[in-house]
Amino acid sequence: MPFTLLLLFVESHFAPLLRADNGARDGLHSYALTHPFFVTLMRIASNSGSALAWQVVTVVLAAALLWRRQIRLALFVIITNLGSSLINGFVKTATNRARPVVAHPLLHEPGKSFPSGHAQAAIVGYGVLLLVVLPYLHGAWRRVVVAVAVFMVLAIGFSRVALAAHYISDVLAAYLLGLAWVAVMASVFHVWRRAKASAPPEGATVPDPERRSDPSTEPGSLTS
Repeated sequence: MPFTLLLLFVESHFAPLLRADNGARDGLHSYALTHPFFVTLMRIASNSGSALAWQVVTVVLAAALLWRRQIRLALFVIITNLGSSLINGFVKTATNRARPVVAHPLLHEPGKSFPSGHAQAAIVGYGVLLLVVLPYLHGAWRRVVVAVAVFMVLAIGFSRVALAAHYISDVLAAYLLGLAWVAVMASVFHVWRRAKASAPPEGATVPDPERRSDPSTEPGSLTS
C-alpha cells in the first residue's frame, strides 16, 4: 500500500524525503514572508478545509439525504467523514511527528503533523460529495464539478505546506490514506446495497428447500 511505504520512509527518516520536505518548507516559507497577498490566499484555502467547515458540509448533506429518504447514502456520508477524522487522529498519535519549525511562524497549530488533517478531510469530503452528486449530473457539468473538487483538494493541501503547518509528505500521506478510506467505504456500502436489493420483500414467502415437491408439478414433467 502506498501509504504504508510513505509511513515507513517518514519513520525511518529517509534522506531524500527529508530533503524534499525541508526544501519545500524553507522555499515556500521564504516566499510567503515577502508576499502578504499570497499568505492571504493560502489562509482562505486552509480555512475552507477546516474541521468546522467539513462538519457543516457533512451535516447539511446528510440532512438533505435523510429528507429525501436516502438513509443508506446519508449513513455513508456520516460514517465515511467521521471515520476519516478518527483514523487521522489515531495515525497522528501513533506516529507522533512534530510539525515544521520555522523562524517566523504564520500559524500556530496544535497537535501532530502526520498526516495532514485538512488534506485528508478535503480528499475524503470532496470524494464523498462527488460520489453523491455525480449521478445527478451529465455532460459538461460533471467535468466542471470534478475539476473544481480536484482544484480545491490540491489548493487546501498546498496551503498547509505554504503556511508551514505541514510537510509535503504529511499532505501526500493524507491524500493516500483518504483515498483508500473512501474506496473501502464505497465498496462496503455497495455490497450492502446489493445485498439489500437481492433480499426478498418483507412478508414474502420464501420457498422451503427441504420441502419435497410433487414430481408431476415440476416444469417439464410428463402427465398422464
